[in-house]
Amino acid sequence: MDSPIISPIHSSVLEGTSQSTSDFSGHAWNKGRKFGFRLLFLFFVLMSIPWNVRWYTDLFAIDWTSLHYRDLYDIARFQPSFPTLGKWLPEWYGYADWIIVLLFAFVGALLWTVIDKKTQNYRKWYYWLMVIARYRAGIGIIGFAFTKVLPVQMPYPSEGILNTNFGDLTQQKIYWLSIGIVPWYQVFAGIVELLAGSLLFFRKTTFYGAALLVGALGSITFVNFAYDGGVHIYASYFVLFGLFILSYYVPDIYRLMILEQVTIPQYYYPNFQETWQYVVRIGLKATVLILFLGVLFYVQLLNFWYDPYKQPSSPGIAKLRGYYQVEEFYLNGKLLPFNPNDSLRWQDLTFEKWSSLTFKVNRAQALDLSNGGGNPIRDIDRTFEIAGVGGGRRVYHYYADTTTQTLYLEDKNTATAHFPAGKRRRGADYPNRQEAKQTAVEDVYPADWISSTAWQHIGNEDHMIDPRGTTARRSRDFAKTSLPIIRNKMILHYTTDNDGSSVILEGLDESRDSIKVVLKRQDRAYILTRSTLDAGSYDRKK
Repeated sequence: MDSPIISPIHSSVLEGTSQSTSDFSGHAWNKGRKFGFRLLFLFFVLMSIPWNVRWYTDLFAIDWTSLHYRDLYDIARFQPSFPTLGKWLPEWYGYADWIIVLLFAFVGALLWTVIDKKTQNYRKWYYWLMVIARYRAGIGIIGFAFTKVLPVQMPYPSEGILNTNFGDLTQQKIYWLSIGIVPWYQVFAGIVELLAGSLLFFRKTTFYGAALLVGALGSITFVNFAYDGGVHIYASYFVLFGLFILSYYVPDIYRLMILEQVTIPQYYYPNFQETWQYVVRIGLKATVLILFLGVLFYVQLLNFWYDPYKQPSSPGIAKLRGYYQVEEFYLNGKLLPFNPNDSLRWQDLTFEKWSSLTFKVNRAQALDLSNGGGNPIRDIDRTFEIAGVGGGRRVYHYYADTTTQTLYLEDKNTATAHFPAGKRRRGADYPNRQEAKQTAVEDVYPADWISSTAWQHIGNEDHMIDPRGTTARRSRDFAKTSLPIIRNKMILHYTTDNDGSSVILEGLDESRDSIKVVLKRQDRAYILTRSTLDAGSYDRKK
């Protein structure tokens, strides 16, 4: 009969003690194993370092007395990026930066091998590499998780999207909407990620955290490949770290499960004998737990309530909200009768609960192929309503001068925008990662298309949300000059009855042609049941 199998969760080996059978003993490693470790050590350390200078400038710009969720999220969310070097390599599905890191690590491992001839094994270095991998993966996935635990990553479809034909949505958009309509499932997915990250912070639960990480993020990686979701690189980044952490336990699992041998796991841990070492260790761990589990949850909760990621945060005109049929449409004084094939006449229109207006016209436009993410602060840059949406659906952000009942509208689709003449493109400026066209053109609207008097009536966008949602980062962004791009614009005066069921829009369209649009609200009874778990606060009067 086989010998009984003994499999305790952990048996630690402190620094300075001896053992006879473990891979983590003081025995000398062969040359191949030492070179392999050097390569992996350099690779994962380099993968755990922010290489973008902007990461450091953003870090030092944080106002810790007025945190925005993105302040901590951006600390957690990074991956290698070498745009200058990457342009000389094939794209490799977006993994070129990983190849560059691997090449750096290989060269470094060769140099390390030449320099270090005496070290017999790297068990101490292996322990610290595991610490780096555990905390990098744990912090990173927790930042990712909270946007699902408090569901803002994949918002519920807007009124405009609900009235867009299914066939006019990209596969990426369909997948994201399929999660957005069931926010409690999004919460469940976030809890799984949050649990995986939390388990990685503790040595005795590291294996379970890594296994959960590989399972959860492996699924997300495949989904993003299948639906062209655009997040496959960052998701597989965590799969890579999870697999590396799991590999630490593979020899014991193989002996136990495959060879059915008596297996007593024995792992090396440093012996912190000095009081200051113990204090530093506990202090650093406590800081990470408090900052990324406590503080990040709190600021993400404020974001969910008052300034949701991806959704515009400023409330729209309350009595205009809803779906409208275009009863009459005049272009330069001429009535255009309804014709679904007309490329000029608007077919329907929506006013969202936030400051967006959408309408449908039978005229194709360039697709916004971003996922509506990034780090936008201004509502004009929050593009989930238009990202991946075709079929002639236009989405405009508006500022409302309620004194004169005038809307100042700008197209949110930067794929249809242009750069002003003489301006240099800077892709990093675009918070939703969707750049405007490089062709330089002149704006058909003057620079002061919104007068100073109108701005006095409109007010400061930074103050349009609940004061509890305002942060230093938000105010700092609004103090900056707007991005140098030319968007389609319109100026429309609105008149309506008391309840907003009938609306007339009159003014100038994007070509400065005169238009008049007569609207009639239609109460749509959607089959979808909207969840009570709804982000944003849009009840402030406007």
